[in-house]
Amino acid sequence: MLLDILSMILSAVFGFFTMLLLVRTAMRFMRISFVSQLGQFVLATTNWAVLPFQKIVPSIGKLDLSALLPAWLLQALLALLLALLGGHSLGQPLPLMTGVLIIGAFELLRSALYLLLGVVLLGAILSWVNPYSPFAGPINALTRPFLAPFRRILPPISGVDLSPLLLLLVLQILLYMLNNLQGGVARLLFV
Repeated sequence: MLLDILSMILSAVFGFFTMLLLVRTAMRFMRISFVSQLGQFVLATTNWAVLPFQKIVPSIGKLDLSALLPAWLLQALLALLLALLGGHSLGQPLPLMTGVLIIGAFELLRSALYLLLGVVLLGAILSWVNPYSPFAGPINALTRPFLAPFRRILPPISGVDLSPLLLLLVLQILLYMLNNLQGGVARLLFV
């Protein structure tokens, strides 16, 4: 029971910082200003991980690898720690590190999908409750590119935008497929 609680705490802490690093990556990619309260919070809580990588890892176009790489490494480290806590046999270092990095990549992708799911839900709720909230601008900017294709397929019906529902359904399907794929890969890596 104590190991389960420790695993839960580690997953929550690592997940929190991974989400913030992903938000920072998305904001930089979409050229969303960090002047807002949300932007300042993201910068203040992720600079410790990003600033050292900015000196050695270049950006690729608009993609900020100095924020994405620490997020991936955090997820890989979490996978290693959870494997150790679970009592798994670690084996040889090279296959272990390869497996941990692959599982970290799957977890990073899962975190990105959950982040998008949460931002879409938050954006929909804010549009009903308080569309002029200081968070509405950055959230709308983050979700707009993902909602645009669905808005072309399904225009608003009587002023109600149903595109978030379609996007949420697609995200759920992607998460289901990712879980199945990750399970298969994990069985191959950690036999």
